[in-house]
Amino acid sequence: MARRSRSDDPADDLSVGELIDGPTQALTPVIRAAVPADPDPEATRDLSGPGAALTGERRAGEDPSRTATGQPVPATRARVELSRMPAAGPLYRRALLNALPGLGGRRSDGVPAVELAVGGEPVDPERLAAYDRVCGFRLADQLPGTFPHVMGFPLALRLITAPEFPIPLTGVVHVGNRISVHRPVTVADRLNFTTWAENLRPHDRGRQVDVVLVASVGGKEVWRGVSTYLGRQGTPGDGERRDRGERSAPPATTGSWRVAPRVGTDYARVSGDHNPIHTSKLGARLLGFPRPIAHGMWSKARCLAALENRLPETYTVDVAFKLPVPLPGTVAFSTRKSGSGWDFSLHDQRGRPHLTGTIR
Repeated sequence: MARRSRSDDPADDLSVGELIDGPTQALTPVIRAAVPADPDPEATRDLSGPGAALTGERRAGEDPSRTATGQPVPATRARVELSRMPAAGPLYRRALLNALPGLGGRRSDGVPAVELAVGGEPVDPERLAAYDRVCGFRLADQLPGTFPHVMGFPLALRLITAPEFPIPLTGVVHVGNRISVHRPVTVADRLNFTTWAENLRPHDRGRQVDVVLVASVGGKEVWRGVSTYLGRQGTPGDGERRDRGERSAPPATTGSWRVAPRVGTDYARVSGDHNPIHTSKLGARLLGFPRPIAHGMWSKARCLAALENRLPETYTVDVAFKLPVPLPGTVAFSTRKSGSGWDFSLHDQRGRPHLTGTIR
């Protein structure tokens, strides 16, 4: 059976690690052309070791393509085939080490000219069942739309923790996530994952970048996710700004969920995302919160689970993460039919949004 599910209010002003206003931008197309037929062995080695760097060269004489915001992207990404899915633990340790003064170095002004790939990842039925329970999905052989994200998350984490990545993992804010399900994915599928970064752009609070994660079966894309991350900087950027105008009244509440304290640790266990801001009181306090906050992707999955019996076989679910959900806490879920799709949101007891989203 699917399980559905006062606290100190989150601060009105944003602090490091908080989920903020700002929709995910439209994604740029996949750049698949111009991968070298005989790549440099140094560029295709297994980069799962903690000291490895990501490298890639643009083909001579070829102009870079442009993102929707006019930012250049590499005309060629070196494709790096990893022999296995990276382990998340060493990557988190590397990120903490790089955060120490004098060890992190200066961040790049562009995205790494590389895409990382891992082939033939099987679906673990026990992990899938545990994920379904934590997020409120019914137990089934078909994967929830958000589950490939957790399967491929270590690969994306490997990219984000590379020295060449423009935003350090420590203090990064996940501001948006867009997932497109092109066909149902089941436990019988073995997924090939590819990830890369694109669309680095300024923001009023720093810089934003999109991390694309694609899952394919038999050479055909079946799922795509894009996470937009904000790296806060002391000097504001010149890009998107947070809307500080009056908020509209929250929509009528469809349901109210009590979010238990263990949601942070339970979701960390099934997702592999062990950021201490979600699992540790001390970790949360070090980042400015009185207690842990729920993972943004748990909140998205929980909303998707509430609409599970209304989802078509193919759809795109797009969310903007706003105020964090404190643990424990109570959230109001709202949904409204919009044409052939849905609009939905989570709000706190004062009507302030935690998350807004659409399904189309």
